[in-house]
Amino acid sequence: MPSYSLSEIAVHIGAELDGESSYQITGLNTLQEAGSAELSFLANKSYRHFLADTGAGAVIIKESELASYAGNTLVMDNPYLGYALASSLFDGTPVRESGVHTSAAVAASANIASTATIGPNAVVGEGVTIGEHSQVGAGTAIGDGSIIGSHCRIAANVSIYHGISIGDHATIHSGVVIGGDGFGFAHNQNHWIKIYQLGGVVIGDRVEIGACTTIDRGALGDTVIEDGVILDNHVQIAHNVRIGENTAMAGCSGISGSTVIGKNCIFAGQTGVVGHITICDGVQVTGGTIITKSLDQPGSYSSGTA
Repeated sequence: MPSYSLSEIAVHIGAELDGESSYQITGLNTLQEAGSAELSFLANKSYRHFLADTGAGAVIIKESELASYAGNTLVMDNPYLGYALASSLFDGTPVRESGVHTSAAVAASANIASTATIGPNAVVGEGVTIGEHSQVGAGTAIGDGSIIGSHCRIAANVSIYHGISIGDHATIHSGVVIGGDGFGFAHNQNHWIKIYQLGGVVIGDRVEIGACTTIDRGALGDTVIEDGVILDNHVQIAHNVRIGENTAMAGCSGISGSTVIGKNCIFAGQTGVVGHITICDGVQVTGGTIITKSLDQPGSYSSGTA
């Protein structure tokens, strides 16, 4: 179990310590559940009533809340950011030794960094490149010619098709499918003719993709997910969509083909977007909203049922 002094944590999260610098912390917890060796935080005023009686060894808090708490504090303007930064110190995700598991099937032409990890029963296709310190989980398949950057964490049972490019520090959770065919068909005399999808998918750096999310390859050009995008579980990104830097999208949202979404947008759960429209930077969309036309002004948009 890791243990850090409050002074070490204060430096790590950029907070001002008010309390015992050598006090040891072994984990994180909520105000109402924390014990004496755990760190908590107050980021939402709805939980302020738990502050006076918390058993936490220390609390990350705003300066304006100091009068409400007499214990050890780590003071910063954004306690939720402090919690996020502190969580990295106590992450219990297993770190696997580098190397290729004996049960993995790796093509001879694949270029795998010596510090990368390939898990049991993974399949790595011809001409694949996997960068330094990246981890490929058990049962994951990576198609021919795909490129995985450095320090990526790809969980078990992910499907990455051929010709996909993924940047550095990506996190891809189980059940994700990247590069499946877009939904392209032409109607001809009461039946459908498949349009073969000739593009790929390009994913930037520091992208996180939640479990069972699907990102379709482009019909002609590529589907593009820019740096810093975060996608929740069960999100559908159709062919030739472009999502701008640092945009966040919550679960069960669906983006139709050839839509362009700007930077720093936030889409709440079950959002739907029609195809072939453009959404500007800085748009916030509330849960269950259906967007049917281009948006050229930042701000909050809502629709739905009650």
